[in-house]
Amino acid sequence: MRILIVGINFFPELTGIGKYTGELAAYLAAEKHEVRVITAPPYYPQWYVNEPYRSWQYLHEQWEGVEVFRCPLWVPRKPSGIKRLLHLCSFVFFSFPVLLIQGTWKPDLILNIAPSIFTALPVLFLSKFCSAKSWLHIQDFEMEAAFNLGILPGSLGFRKFTARFELALIKGFDRVSTISQRMVDRLWEKGVPEERTVLFPNWIDTDLIQPLLQTNAFRTEWKISSDQFVVLYSGNMGRKQGLEILLETARQLSETKDILFLLCGDGAEKAELQEKAKDLPNVRFYPLQPIVRLNDLLNLADIHVLPQRPDAADLVMPSKLSGMLASGKAVVATATLNSELGRIVNEVGKLTQPGSATELSAAILLLKNDLEERDLLGAKGRNWVIQHWSKKHILSTIKQALEGML
Repeated sequence: MRILIVGINFFPELTGIGKYTGELAAYLAAEKHEVRVITAPPYYPQWYVNEPYRSWQYLHEQWEGVEVFRCPLWVPRKPSGIKRLLHLCSFVFFSFPVLLIQGTWKPDLILNIAPSIFTALPVLFLSKFCSAKSWLHIQDFEMEAAFNLGILPGSLGFRKFTARFELALIKGFDRVSTISQRMVDRLWEKGVPEERTVLFPNWIDTDLIQPLLQTNAFRTEWKISSDQFVVLYSGNMGRKQGLEILLETARQLSETKDILFLLCGDGAEKAELQEKAKDLPNVRFYPLQPIVRLNDLLNLADIHVLPQRPDAADLVMPSKLSGMLASGKAVVATATLNSELGRIVNEVGKLTQPGSATELSAAILLLKNDLEERDLLGAKGRNWVIQHWSKKHILSTIKQALEGML
């Protein structure tokens, strides 16, 4: 089967959508499908294009049996609402001729990864032209989240127009999938027919990420003493994450000298967070770590913390949760109980109310002083992720569903 994947994020991005799209493409190619990808140069989550790639360069490359077409992209150094729109539109503009050329290849199926929904229109056009099946996979409801979080300003009328336009695009696809049951519910609420929707969660390689028994190399490298209690957040640092609550919590716990907050990652909000944390000796920032060191990093935690803003609940599902759970460490999340994140963490970890640094502080102290509870939650979390989000099972299910389209 000839499969064309269209998405702005792809390998070698270390986190987020690019990681999953890359792994999916490589898996399908290994399963003897012909796979082509139209994407941009890697830029996320740092918001600058990584060497040796160039922002304004078309590039054709081979990777893991996948034919990759990289298209020019404008990347704002400090992304705002309007700049993000222009950023996404630049990918649509520069990728459009490359997308049209694929008509001569005649793909059997075109898989559009959202974000960005902006590529949906040209993808639908090409699918009609080639008589190809079309599949939209939604990693997050980007427009709705942008309005709710204040990233994108707009009147009520403009928001309604945008929602109607987005729904028209979504309904144009033969299949629509997303990564959590609450996000599937959201599609139904929007009016997408139930029989055309599919649940495909993001996955985790539970052989790659697993509990470690030996002394952690990062403790030596980063000069973290054995008696310091590490509270770890690792991932993107953007507005959707609401990481300010971690700084507020660190301030409340500053008198407990042996608690250390580590924030590892990059993103649009990182510089502002670092500025706010200048007077907090119990907070440290580190860059994203390469995939070969990810297991060591996740095992550095005594507990993981995962904040989520309530106005982003059920519009996104933090993919980093799977790695946290697979590491066998206890997880504390700030989320509402009726959200997908809240439902899962309430079952296998500790859940606190969004925006409440007091509740988060109490949960951290409770787990700090109860090793048995930490171990119990860590084991429950790992067992849960093995049962529900294992890489082999989910990728196999996706392959069967894609093949079933034809």
